[in-house]
Amino acid sequence: MAPVSPPLRFGVKRGGQRFRFPVTAALWHRGRVLDPGAEIDLWGVSALRDAAWLTPDRARAWCRVLAALSLLGIAAALLTAQGGLDRQGKPLGTDFVSFYAAARLAATENAAAAYDPALHAHAQQVLFPQTHYGYTTFLYPPPFLALCLPLAALPYMIALAAWLAAGLAALAAAMRPLLPPGGWLPLLAFPALLVNAGHGQNAMLTAACFAGYMALADRMPLLAGAVLGGLVIKPQLAMAIPLILLCARRWRGLLGAGVSAAMLCAGATLVLGADAWRAFLAAAPAGGPMLAQGLNGFAKMPTVFAGIRLIGGSVGAATVAQAAVAVGVLAAAGVLAARRPGAAAEGALMAAAALLISPWCFDYDLVVLAPALAWVLARAATGFLPWEKVSLLAAYLLPLAVRGIATSTFLPLGPPVLLLLFFAVCRRAATA
Repeated sequence: MAPVSPPLRFGVKRGGQRFRFPVTAALWHRGRVLDPGAEIDLWGVSALRDAAWLTPDRARAWCRVLAALSLLGIAAALLTAQGGLDRQGKPLGTDFVSFYAAARLAATENAAAAYDPALHAHAQQVLFPQTHYGYTTFLYPPPFLALCLPLAALPYMIALAAWLAAGLAALAAAMRPLLPPGGWLPLLAFPALLVNAGHGQNAMLTAACFAGYMALADRMPLLAGAVLGGLVIKPQLAMAIPLILLCARRWRGLLGAGVSAAMLCAGATLVLGADAWRAFLAAAPAGGPMLAQGLNGFAKMPTVFAGIRLIGGSVGAATVAQAAVAVGVLAAAGVLAARRPGAAAEGALMAAAALLISPWCFDYDLVVLAPALAWVLARAATGFLPWEKVSLLAAYLLPLAVRGIATSTFLPLGPPVLLLLFFAVCRRAATA
């Protein structure tokens, strides 16, 4: 019986170098005789490298499943809540309690009170006296407090719904020009959106800043830069932006970002008063010990610093590792930006680099990856590069798994997956 080489789905290849078996007897697989000289890919490397199994139809089907599960999860949380608390006794939109309490303090007393931990904790307790969830800090700069201020005029649940709806609308408007055909489904099914909604967080707004720049920069660079300036509400995500804009010689974008950030800071001062800045600057250093000791939980944070601490590394080792990765990412992004691969490519680099550079990010911040994922996916319309599909898939599903796996196994998936996505963006930017 003549040897028969099976199709690729059996994991058998010819002409390669890995795992060639020098056997004389025929190899068998599911009743078929294989070529003794064939190469057997024991580790399924080709299945990961090419990911031929991840067809568009399968991807759409699983996105529908994710979207349905997200809607069911939201409905279950709302239907089982009592008095604004979920079944675990936590307020719906857990972190939003911090934003809402800070806004109430700024509206009824003064803005500096929002940065007083005792007053802020008391305000949260007044909102939900029956919960023992604990205290959620407020360490955001005054422009973010000014953004939250109108929420104080609304009841808590209506304010939460308005906050999330506004964030989703901003993200959808900014992402619309970036999405490839059929891109709405994977965007709305992106697990990071559900994580962000569960926390009542602001990641849809910060992601919209990156996406807005990418959508506007070629036509209206000054306005695009102004959109980037909105990241003054969460400046730790903006650390790559000045370098990339400088290296790419996007002078109008840089000017727009600087003027916008300055105007937002000045506006916050006019609305809240200079005392808000003094209180913020006095409170901000508390974030350092919180990060070092993991008071917010290292499992929630997909950063390099948190990953090293999660596996038992010292604060010094985590700091060195975070700094090394940040320098490497900034260097790579700067070199690529200097080639001027296009404003959209540079924006994708900013978004992909943001969570690798900052040590202070959480799983809900993974919404920021959406513009980078959409850009790479659009560039792959004519074909995927090796390892690209699996890199995009890992980044897409990361919000769904990163916290649970880190909690149960102490394995930090965040940094390696974020590096894979950054590499995918760099490869595409290098050929843009």
